[in-house]
Amino acid sequence: MPLDLAPSLADLASDAAAGLKEHFGADATVTAAAPGRVNLIGEHIDYCDGFVLPFAIDRYIVMAAALNGTNEARVATALGGEPAILPLNVQQQVSSPKWANYLRGVIEGFQQRGHHLPGFDAYILSSVPGGAGLSSSAALECCVATVLEGLVDTVLDTKEKALLCQKAEHDFAGVPCGIMDQFASTFGKPNRLILIDCKTCEPELVPFENPDLTVLIANTTVHHELSDGGYAARRKNTEDGLALIGKPSWRDVTLADVEANWDALGDPVNRRARHVVGEIARTIAAAEALARNDFEALGPLMAASHDSLRDDFDVSCLELDLMVEIARAIGRSGGVIGARMTGGGFGGSTVTLCESRKAREIAATLATKYHEATGITPQIFASRPSQGAHLV
Repeated sequence: MPLDLAPSLADLASDAAAGLKEHFGADATVTAAAPGRVNLIGEHIDYCDGFVLPFAIDRYIVMAAALNGTNEARVATALGGEPAILPLNVQQQVSSPKWANYLRGVIEGFQQRGHHLPGFDAYILSSVPGGAGLSSSAALECCVATVLEGLVDTVLDTKEKALLCQKAEHDFAGVPCGIMDQFASTFGKPNRLILIDCKTCEPELVPFENPDLTVLIANTTVHHELSDGGYAARRKNTEDGLALIGKPSWRDVTLADVEANWDALGDPVNRRARHVVGEIARTIAAAEALARNDFEALGPLMAASHDSLRDDFDVSCLELDLMVEIARAIGRSGGVIGARMTGGGFGGSTVTLCESRKAREIAATLATKYHEATGITPQIFASRPSQGAHLV
Protein backbone atom coordinates (compact mmCIF):
# COMPACT_ATOMS: atom_id res chain seq x y z
CA MET A 1 0.00 0.00 0.00
CA PRO A 2 1.55 3.35 -0.99
CA LEU A 3 1.81 6.20 1.48
CA ASP A 4 -1.17 8.55 1.36
CA LEU A 5 -0.13 11.76 -0.39
CA ALA A 6 -1.57 15.15 0.49
CA PRO A 7 -2.55 17.68 -2.16
CA SER A 8 -0.16 20.61 -2.35
CA LEU A 9 -1.04 23.77 -0.47
CA ALA A 10 -1.20 25.62 -3.80
CA ASP A 11 -3.77 23.14 -5.09
CA LEU A 12 -5.82 23.42 -1.90
CA ALA A 13 -5.82 27.22 -2.17
CA SER A 14 -6.87 27.03 -5.81
CA ASP A 15 -9.67 24.58 -5.01
CA ALA A 16 -10.88 26.75 -2.13
CA ALA A 17 -11.02 29.79 -4.41
CA ALA A 18 -12.95 27.75 -6.98
CA GLY A 19 -15.38 26.62 -4.27
CA LEU A 20 -15.95 30.22 -3.17
CA LYS A 21 -16.67 31.22 -6.77
CA GLU A 22 -19.05 28.32 -7.29
CA HIS A 23 -21.05 28.84 -4.11
CA PHE A 24 -21.10 32.62 -3.85
CA GLY A 25 -19.94 33.97 -7.21
CA ALA A 26 -17.09 35.80 -5.50
CA ASP A 27 -13.37 36.02 -6.20
CA ALA A 28 -11.20 35.29 -3.14
CA THR A 29 -9.44 38.32 -1.68
CA VAL A 30 -8.12 36.54 1.42
CA THR A 31 -7.00 32.91 1.62
CA ALA A 32 -5.52 31.37 4.74
CA ALA A 33 -4.14 27.97 5.70
CA ALA A 34 -3.58 26.39 9.11
CA PRO A 35 -2.08 22.94 9.72
CA GLY A 36 -3.07 20.05 11.89
CA ARG A 37 -0.51 18.72 14.32
CA VAL A 38 0.96 15.52 15.57
CA ASN A 39 2.49 15.16 19.01
CA LEU A 40 5.73 13.20 19.25
CA ILE A 41 5.41 12.88 23.04
CA GLY A 42 3.70 14.63 25.95
CA GLU A 43 0.02 13.63 25.95
CA HIS A 44 -2.73 14.89 28.25
CA ILE A 45 -0.36 17.13 30.17
CA ASP A 46 -0.80 20.43 28.32
CA TYR A 47 -3.58 21.23 30.80
CA CYS A 48 -1.35 20.11 33.69
CA ASP A 49 1.46 22.70 33.36
CA GLY A 50 3.51 20.07 31.54
CA PHE A 51 5.75 20.07 28.47
CA VAL A 52 4.62 18.81 25.06
CA LEU A 53 6.55 18.20 21.84
CA PRO A 54 4.28 18.51 18.79
CA PHE A 55 4.88 19.75 15.27
CA ALA A 56 2.69 21.18 12.52
CA ILE A 57 2.04 18.58 9.82
CA ASP A 58 1.84 19.28 6.09
CA ARG A 59 -1.93 18.75 6.10
CA TYR A 60 -3.96 21.95 6.11
CA ILE A 61 -7.38 23.47 6.48
CA VAL A 62 -7.73 26.22 3.88
CA MET A 63 -10.32 28.99 3.79
CA ALA A 64 -10.91 31.38 0.89
CA ALA A 65 -12.97 34.50 1.62
CA ALA A 66 -14.32 37.71 0.10
CA LEU A 67 -16.34 40.62 1.48
CA ASN A 68 -20.06 40.44 0.68
CA GLY A 69 -21.34 43.88 1.75
CA THR A 70 -23.68 42.49 4.42
CA ASN A 71 -23.47 42.02 8.20
CA GLU A 72 -23.34 38.23 7.87
CA ALA A 73 -20.68 35.59 7.36
CA ARG A 74 -21.85 32.91 4.94
CA VAL A 75 -19.61 29.87 5.04
CA ALA A 76 -19.74 26.73 2.92
CA THR A 77 -17.53 23.67 3.15
CA ALA A 78 -16.32 20.93 0.85
CA LEU A 79 -18.31 18.48 3.01
CA GLY A 80 -21.53 19.83 1.50
CA GLY A 81 -24.73 20.85 3.19
CA GLU A 82 -26.24 24.29 3.41
CA PRO A 83 -23.84 27.18 4.16
CA ALA A 84 -23.69 28.35 7.77
CA ILE A 85 -25.08 31.87 8.21
CA LEU A 86 -23.44 33.77 11.10
CA PRO A 87 -24.79 37.25 11.99
CA LEU A 88 -21.89 39.58 12.80
CA ASN A 89 -23.89 42.41 14.41
CA VAL A 90 -24.80 40.38 17.51
CA GLN A 91 -22.94 38.49 20.21
CA GLN A 92 -22.13 34.97 19.05
CA GLN A 93 -24.04 32.06 20.57
CA VAL A 94 -23.60 28.29 20.36
CA SER A 95 -25.93 27.11 17.62
CA SER A 96 -26.24 24.83 14.61
CA PRO A 97 -24.68 23.60 12.45
CA LYS A 98 -22.38 22.24 15.13
CA TRP A 99 -19.16 22.60 13.10
CA ALA A 100 -19.77 26.35 12.78
CA ASN A 101 -19.40 26.79 16.55
CA TYR A 102 -15.63 26.79 16.02
CA LEU A 103 -16.11 29.79 13.71
CA ARG A 104 -18.49 31.50 16.13
CA GLY A 105 -15.98 31.19 18.94
CA VAL A 106 -13.17 32.79 16.92
CA ILE A 107 -15.47 35.56 15.66
CA GLU A 108 -16.47 36.23 19.27
CA GLY A 109 -12.80 36.52 20.23
CA PHE A 110 -12.21 39.17 17.57
CA GLN A 111 -15.36 41.07 18.54
CA GLN A 112 -14.30 41.08 22.20
CA ARG A 113 -11.06 42.72 21.11
CA GLY A 114 -12.98 45.55 19.52
CA HIS A 115 -12.66 44.50 15.88
CA HIS A 116 -15.62 45.36 13.66
CA LEU A 117 -15.96 42.41 11.32
CA PRO A 118 -17.36 43.08 7.86
CA GLY A 119 -19.70 40.59 6.23
CA PHE A 120 -17.95 37.96 4.17
CA ASP A 121 -18.45 34.78 2.20
CA ALA A 122 -16.05 31.88 2.66
CA TYR A 123 -15.38 28.35 1.51
CA ILE A 124 -13.47 25.78 3.57
CA LEU A 125 -11.73 22.58 2.57
CA SER A 126 -9.26 20.36 4.36
CA SER A 127 -6.54 17.78 3.92
CA VAL A 128 -6.40 17.19 7.72
CA PRO A 129 -8.25 13.94 8.46
CA GLY A 130 -11.15 14.65 10.80
CA GLY A 131 -11.48 12.65 14.01
CA ALA A 132 -7.94 11.32 13.62
CA GLY A 133 -6.43 12.96 16.69
CA LEU A 134 -4.55 15.43 14.47
CA SER A 135 -6.31 18.58 15.72
CA SER A 136 -8.49 19.40 12.75
CA SER A 137 -10.58 21.54 15.11
CA ALA A 138 -7.59 23.66 16.16
CA ALA A 139 -6.54 23.97 12.52
CA LEU A 140 -10.02 25.23 11.65
CA GLU A 141 -9.97 27.77 14.47
CA CYS A 142 -6.51 29.05 13.56
CA CYS A 143 -7.43 29.21 9.87
CA VAL A 144 -10.53 31.29 10.60
CA ALA A 145 -8.53 33.61 12.87
CA THR A 146 -5.96 34.13 10.11
CA VAL A 147 -8.69 34.93 7.56
CA LEU A 148 -10.21 37.46 9.98
CA GLU A 149 -6.79 39.05 10.41
CA GLY A 150 -6.67 39.50 6.66
CA LEU A 151 -10.20 40.88 6.42
CA VAL A 152 -9.68 43.53 9.12
CA ASP A 153 -6.04 44.19 8.16
CA THR A 154 -4.49 43.31 11.50
CA VAL A 155 -1.95 40.80 12.76
CA LEU A 156 -2.43 39.36 16.23
CA ASP A 157 0.54 38.32 18.33
CA THR A 158 0.99 34.61 17.64
CA LYS A 159 0.46 33.63 21.26
CA GLU A 160 -2.62 35.84 21.52
CA LYS A 161 -4.09 34.23 18.41
CA ALA A 162 -3.45 30.72 19.76
CA LEU A 163 -5.06 31.55 23.11
CA LEU A 164 -8.04 33.19 21.38
CA CYS A 165 -8.58 29.96 19.43
CA GLN A 166 -8.19 27.82 22.55
CA LYS A 167 -10.87 29.89 24.29
CA ALA A 168 -13.13 29.41 21.29
CA GLU A 169 -12.83 25.65 21.68
CA HIS A 170 -13.56 25.87 25.41
CA ASP A 171 -16.55 28.19 25.15
CA PHE A 172 -18.17 27.17 21.86
CA ALA A 173 -17.18 23.52 21.31
CA GLY A 174 -17.29 22.45 24.95
CA VAL A 175 -13.83 20.86 24.91
CA PRO A 176 -11.58 22.02 27.81
CA CYS A 177 -8.39 21.52 25.79
CA GLY A 178 -4.92 22.65 26.79
CA ILE A 179 -2.80 24.98 24.67
CA MET A 180 -0.87 22.43 22.61
CA ASP A 181 -3.07 22.12 19.52
CA GLN A 182 -3.50 25.81 18.85
CA PHE A 183 0.15 26.59 19.66
CA ALA A 184 1.33 23.90 17.24
CA SER A 185 -0.96 25.17 14.48
CA THR A 186 0.20 28.77 14.86
CA PHE A 187 3.88 28.50 15.87
CA GLY A 188 4.81 25.68 13.46
CA LYS A 189 7.96 26.03 11.35
CA PRO A 190 9.56 23.76 8.73
CA ASN A 191 12.02 21.25 10.20
CA ARG A 192 11.21 22.28 13.77
CA LEU A 193 9.42 20.54 16.61
CA ILE A 194 7.79 22.84 19.16
CA LEU A 195 8.66 22.24 22.81
CA ILE A 196 5.87 24.04 24.64
CA ASP A 197 6.14 24.91 28.31
CA CYS A 198 2.45 24.78 29.19
CA LYS A 199 3.00 26.52 32.53
CA THR A 200 4.58 29.66 31.07
CA CYS A 201 2.89 29.32 27.63
CA GLU A 202 6.28 29.70 25.96
CA PRO A 203 7.24 27.70 22.87
CA GLU A 204 10.80 26.73 21.96
CA LEU A 205 11.66 25.49 18.47
CA VAL A 206 13.66 22.24 18.47
CA PRO A 207 15.59 21.28 15.30
CA PHE A 208 14.34 18.21 13.44
CA GLU A 209 16.40 18.34 10.27
CA ASN A 210 17.85 14.85 9.91
CA PRO A 211 16.63 13.55 6.50
CA ASP A 212 17.30 9.99 7.64
CA LEU A 213 14.33 10.19 10.03
CA THR A 214 10.66 10.08 9.06
CA VAL A 215 7.49 10.39 11.11
CA LEU A 216 4.71 8.07 9.99
CA ILE A 217 1.18 8.95 11.06
CA ALA A 218 -1.27 6.05 11.01
CA ASN A 219 -4.92 7.02 11.19
CA THR A 220 -6.81 4.00 12.53
CA THR A 221 -10.01 5.61 11.12
CA VAL A 222 -11.67 4.82 14.44
CA HIS A 223 -13.11 8.19 15.34
CA HIS A 224 -13.65 9.78 18.71
CA GLU A 225 -15.73 12.61 20.09
CA LEU A 226 -13.88 14.71 22.64
CA SER A 227 -16.93 16.64 23.77
CA ASP A 228 -18.76 13.50 24.95
CA GLY A 229 -17.24 13.69 28.43
CA GLY A 230 -14.19 11.41 28.25
CA TYR A 231 -11.73 14.24 27.83
CA ALA A 232 -13.39 16.44 30.45
CA ALA A 233 -13.46 13.56 32.92
CA ARG A 234 -9.71 12.98 32.54
CA ARG A 235 -9.04 16.66 33.06
CA LYS A 236 -11.15 16.71 36.23
CA ASN A 237 -9.25 13.65 37.49
CA THR A 238 -5.98 15.59 37.21
CA GLU A 239 -7.45 18.63 38.93
CA ASP A 240 -8.76 16.49 41.79
CA GLY A 241 -5.41 14.73 42.10
CA LEU A 242 -3.43 17.96 42.31
CA ALA A 243 -5.83 19.34 44.95
CA LEU A 244 -5.45 16.20 47.09
CA ILE A 245 -1.65 16.21 46.81
CA GLY A 246 -1.70 19.87 47.82
CA LYS A 247 0.94 21.28 45.48
CA PRO A 248 0.39 24.47 43.43
CA SER A 249 1.38 22.88 40.12
CA TRP A 250 1.97 19.42 38.67
CA ARG A 251 5.51 20.62 37.97
CA ASP A 252 6.06 20.57 41.74
CA VAL A 253 4.79 16.99 42.13
CA THR A 254 7.15 14.02 42.23
CA LEU A 255 6.45 10.33 41.77
CA ALA A 256 7.19 9.94 45.47
CA ASP A 257 4.36 12.42 46.21
CA VAL A 258 1.97 10.33 44.12
CA GLU A 259 3.01 7.08 45.80
CA ALA A 260 2.75 8.64 49.28
CA ASN A 261 -0.84 9.69 48.52
CA TRP A 262 -1.80 6.61 46.47
CA ASP A 263 -4.59 5.33 48.70
CA ALA A 264 -5.95 8.80 49.48
CA LEU A 265 -6.11 9.62 45.78
CA GLY A 266 -7.93 6.39 45.00
CA ASP A 267 -8.47 4.79 41.63
CA PRO A 268 -8.45 6.13 38.92
CA VAL A 269 -7.11 9.48 40.17
CA ASN A 270 -3.89 7.90 41.45
CA ARG A 271 -3.19 6.37 38.05
CA ARG A 272 -3.98 9.65 36.30
CA ALA A 273 -1.50 11.37 38.62
CA ARG A 274 1.19 8.78 37.90
CA HIS A 275 0.75 9.37 34.18
CA VAL A 276 1.04 13.15 34.49
CA VAL A 277 4.24 13.06 36.53
CA GLY A 278 5.80 10.38 34.34
CA GLU A 279 4.81 12.02 31.04
CA ILE A 280 6.26 15.38 32.04
CA ALA A 281 9.58 13.69 32.81
CA ARG A 282 9.47 11.67 29.58
CA THR A 283 8.87 14.76 27.45
CA ILE A 284 11.79 16.63 29.01
CA ALA A 285 14.00 13.60 28.43
CA ALA A 286 12.84 13.34 24.81
CA ALA A 287 13.66 16.99 24.11
CA GLU A 288 17.10 16.52 25.64
CA ALA A 289 17.67 13.41 23.52
CA LEU A 290 16.75 15.31 20.36
CA ALA A 291 19.09 18.15 21.30
CA ARG A 292 22.02 15.73 21.43
CA ASN A 293 20.83 13.75 18.36
CA ASP A 294 20.34 10.64 20.50
CA PHE A 295 17.40 9.22 18.59
CA GLU A 296 17.83 5.75 20.09
CA ALA A 297 16.81 7.15 23.46
CA LEU A 298 13.43 8.20 22.05
CA GLY A 299 12.13 4.67 21.46
CA PRO A 300 11.82 3.60 25.11
CA LEU A 301 10.35 7.00 26.02
CA MET A 302 7.67 6.69 23.32
CA ALA A 303 6.90 3.13 24.42
CA ALA A 304 6.53 4.15 28.06
CA SER A 305 4.31 7.05 27.04
CA HIS A 306 1.91 4.79 25.14
CA ASP A 307 1.80 2.21 27.93
CA SER A 308 0.98 4.93 30.45
CA LEU A 309 -1.77 6.38 28.26
CA ARG A 310 -3.20 2.87 27.85
CA ASP A 311 -2.91 1.63 31.43
CA ASP A 312 -3.00 4.73 33.65
CA PHE A 313 -4.91 7.31 31.63
CA ASP A 314 -7.28 4.88 29.89
CA VAL A 315 -7.45 6.84 26.63
CA SER A 316 -6.14 4.23 24.21
CA CYS A 317 -8.28 1.63 22.44
CA LEU A 318 -7.82 -1.77 20.82
CA GLU A 319 -7.10 -0.29 17.39
CA LEU A 320 -4.46 2.15 18.67
CA ASP A 321 -2.83 -0.59 20.74
CA LEU A 322 -2.79 -2.88 17.73
CA MET A 323 -1.10 -0.32 15.48
CA VAL A 324 1.56 0.33 18.13
CA GLU A 325 2.09 -3.41 18.67
CA ILE A 326 2.64 -3.93 14.93
CA ALA A 327 5.26 -1.17 14.89
CA ARG A 328 6.96 -2.60 17.97
CA ALA A 329 7.07 -6.03 16.34
CA ILE A 330 8.84 -4.56 13.31
CA GLY A 331 11.34 -3.27 15.83
CA ARG A 332 14.62 -1.47 15.59
CA SER A 333 16.06 -4.01 13.15
CA GLY A 334 13.19 -3.19 10.78
CA GLY A 335 13.75 0.55 11.02
CA VAL A 336 11.25 1.50 13.74
CA ILE A 337 12.70 3.76 16.44
CA GLY A 338 9.54 4.30 18.48
CA ALA A 339 5.74 4.30 18.29
CA ARG A 340 2.85 5.52 20.41
CA MET A 341 -0.70 6.82 20.20
CA THR A 342 -0.96 10.54 19.63
CA GLY A 343 -3.70 13.04 20.37
CA GLY A 344 -6.61 12.93 22.79
CA GLY A 345 -7.17 9.21 22.35
CA PHE A 346 -10.39 7.16 22.23
CA GLY A 347 -9.40 6.38 18.62
CA GLY A 348 -7.46 8.47 16.16
CA SER A 349 -3.84 8.00 15.16
CA THR A 350 -0.47 6.64 16.13
CA VAL A 351 2.90 8.21 15.44
CA THR A 352 5.89 6.08 14.44
CA LEU A 353 9.42 7.49 14.28
CA CYS A 354 11.41 5.46 11.78
CA GLU A 355 14.30 5.37 9.35
CA SER A 356 13.40 7.20 6.15
CA ARG A 357 14.83 4.51 3.89
CA LYS A 358 12.46 1.93 5.39
CA ALA A 359 9.41 4.15 5.79
CA ARG A 360 7.43 2.76 2.84
CA GLU A 361 8.09 -0.82 3.87
CA ILE A 362 7.09 -0.05 7.45
CA ALA A 363 3.92 1.72 6.31
CA ALA A 364 2.98 -1.26 4.13
CA THR A 365 3.43 -3.67 7.05
CA LEU A 366 1.37 -1.47 9.36
CA ALA A 367 -1.44 -1.24 6.81
CA THR A 368 -1.45 -4.93 5.89
CA LYS A 369 -1.36 -6.34 9.41
CA TYR A 370 -3.85 -3.79 10.74
CA HIS A 371 -6.28 -4.63 7.94
CA GLU A 372 -5.82 -8.36 8.51
CA ALA A 373 -6.70 -7.98 12.18
CA THR A 374 -9.56 -5.45 11.90
CA GLY A 375 -10.86 -5.45 8.34
CA ILE A 376 -10.23 -1.69 8.35
CA THR A 377 -8.01 0.05 5.81
CA PRO A 378 -5.98 2.69 7.68
CA GLN A 379 -4.73 5.98 6.28
CA ILE A 380 -0.96 6.19 6.64
CA PHE A 381 1.18 9.14 5.61
CA ALA A 382 4.56 10.66 6.34
CA SER A 383 5.05 14.23 7.44
CA ARG A 384 7.85 16.63 8.17
CA PRO A 385 7.38 19.66 10.43
CA SER A 386 5.67 22.40 8.39
CA GLN A 387 4.67 26.08 8.42
CA GLY A 388 2.01 27.22 10.88
CA ALA A 389 -1.08 29.31 10.14
CA HIS A 390 -0.51 31.94 7.46
CA LEU A 391 -2.09 33.83 4.59
CA VAL A 392 -1.56 32.06 1.29
